[in-house]
Amino acid sequence: MTGGPARFGGRHDVVLAAVLDCADLARSATFWCGVLGYRAEPSSPGRYQQLLPVDGNGIELLLQQVSEPKASKSRMHLDLRVPDLDAEVARVVALGARCITDLPIVEFGWAWHVFADPDDNEFCVLQPPATRASDAIEEITQDPCG
Repeated sequence: MTGGPARFGGRHDVVLAAVLDCADLARSATFWCGVLGYRAEPSSPGRYQQLLPVDGNGIELLLQQVSEPKASKSRMHLDLRVPDLDAEVARVVALGARCITDLPIVEFGWAWHVFADPDDNEFCVLQPPATRASDAIEEITQDPCG
């Protein structure tokens, strides 16, 4: 697929996209484009808004407008792995994220906060252990399966 979203995984015939429910497409597109550095695809149909990496390298985020509010904790969420937790926390809060955790959670050297987007969908901002920061950022750009 030339000019489309990057493929992730082992199959040449599969393109991975994450779908996120929301109440207001424009509000969610503005929020997630700001958080991820994505662009909103202008030709998205009806109750869907396709968000793509500006350079085309990454996973598509498809926003799906739904009428019902979020009812419970999400079973799946996005993780943003960053080299500077404090700076990214300030940035996503300025974009409209609500921090759910008062203090960072620390486990196995990783530190993170849990956030809610404007539709209360959870996502995390994580900083890898100091000794592994460059490795973790490198892992983001590599296929974890191979």
